[in-house]
Amino acid sequence: MDNALDACEEAGVLPDLFIGIRKVSEDVYRITVEDNGPGIVPAQVPFVFGKLLYGSRFHQVRQSRGQQGIGISAAVLYAQLTTGLPTVVISRTDPKEKAHRFELAIHVETNEPHIVSQKEIDWDRTHGTRVEIELKTSLTAKKRLLEYLKYTSVVNPHARLMVDVDGEKLTFERVSAEPIACPQAIQPHPHGIELGALKRMAEASPDPLGEFLVNSFSRVGKKAAAEIGAAAGLEPGRKVKALSTEELKRLHAAFQSVEVPAPPAAQCLSPIGEELIRQGLDKEFQLDFVKARSRPPSVYSGHPFVVEAAIGYGGRLPAEDRALILRFANRVPLMYQPGACAITQAVSDVNWKQYGISQQGLPMGPVLVLVHVASTNVPFTSESKDAIAAIPEITKEIDLVLKDLGRELKQFLSRRDRRKAQDDRARAICSIIPEIAAKVSEIVEKPLVDTSPLEGKIMRRVVAKKWTADGTVHLSLRNYTDKEVTLSLYDLSTDDGTGVKPKPAYSDQAGDDFTRVWQVTLGPDEGWDATYRGKGGGRIDLRGVEDTQKVVVDLDV
Repeated sequence: MDNALDACEEAGVLPDLFIGIRKVSEDVYRITVEDNGPGIVPAQVPFVFGKLLYGSRFHQVRQSRGQQGIGISAAVLYAQLTTGLPTVVISRTDPKEKAHRFELAIHVETNEPHIVSQKEIDWDRTHGTRVEIELKTSLTAKKRLLEYLKYTSVVNPHARLMVDVDGEKLTFERVSAEPIACPQAIQPHPHGIELGALKRMAEASPDPLGEFLVNSFSRVGKKAAAEIGAAAGLEPGRKVKALSTEELKRLHAAFQSVEVPAPPAAQCLSPIGEELIRQGLDKEFQLDFVKARSRPPSVYSGHPFVVEAAIGYGGRLPAEDRALILRFANRVPLMYQPGACAITQAVSDVNWKQYGISQQGLPMGPVLVLVHVASTNVPFTSESKDAIAAIPEITKEIDLVLKDLGRELKQFLSRRDRRKAQDDRARAICSIIPEIAAKVSEIVEKPLVDTSPLEGKIMRRVVAKKWTADGTVHLSLRNYTDKEVTLSLYDLSTDDGTGVKPKPAYSDQAGDDFTRVWQVTLGPDEGWDATYRGKGGGRIDLRGVEDTQKVVVDLDV
């Protein structure tokens, strides 16, 4: 998936990915990933999938999901070791050409690809790549797998993921129709270069030291190059390929002693953006409140990075559990080792009680915290890439953005409490006035009067009501304002919505919970009603109307 998303972005294509997992025998599953990217040139396919450390971006200084060339070839090798079967790769680069189908394995002794078979075939994709791997595994971690796909969809809002996990089909739709800007590679920064990389660059350069420093490194001008050379005790005219290992060590040490401007983060990084993070979270969690923030670019050890974060409240989040912490690095979910991650520690270090949230180490309640670190070199704690190291510059940025979001959440909770008091009064009005009217009608022996205009005159808001009678759930909307409103009515309950009228614009099921959403436009003094069979319960909410202009009343409560 990482390779597929990277390839689509580099080609400027909106990603359409298919992920399939099928049981083939007792403990063997076939895993399929298919994309609509630019495809892979046939001559390169054997090396991409059949040679370890064949990463095409290994020495590029830019944000990307995968770089080292280990992941996909390691998967091929694992399948080969557990089932003895080759990996099937189908690739097409041009609609005018046929697709190429490979069966590949790896010569373990030589780390070279072994082509079992190769042929041209017809394929319904005009361009793209499909990988099929059979390996021994189980679906005991199915829940975690689906969470990984869901979280990937949140931070890649431009991608559509179509999933088939042993017959269970899901689709994670995109919320953005704009391909993201692919980050561009920049020269390495002298403060972030490793000695081995410096030696490799020097051996390949015909330039003298002064030109080498200016041409091969980011933000190094002639003045800084002269200072670096002087600090290392090297003449600017020396050929760098002739420098000894000891001289290169002195040059490497000199890099750290000379002040060089930070590298250009805007060019080499591709943060998600506040609006897209918010849309991605709202799509998957239907939160009552969600805010996102992006910090300005910063630098650690010559590596540019951006920290983005979001906080959500309510929706489908459990009220009694710990907060849901979503950790990401370069748009990839971090699913394991949360306790070793700097993100988890930074979330725990914030005093959430001052923002109205209970806390036992981590915040408690229906809270979601998302943190995304985008960098040219994410500092993972190990090769498994499951946790981010506690680099002071990064933890500081995470702390600042979380406290900023905490203040936003506190304001929301304060407004919610005030609105709850108003809703309680509105509920009393909506409940008592009709009962008074009924009693008065009975006493004076006259027809029952419609009290809706009176309710509207008192409230002057958009009123949403939900009640249950004789096994039928009733929903009603009344616009008592003097303006036309367009809104979304959310109904969340355990009822499956049998016989619902009118049909909702969107419906979804998560476990035993059902969500129905209607899009409604109401003029002044207009109303709208919906019904379905059920026992009631759950809750309703209005979106698209200012909090001060709406009242939500559940008469079953």
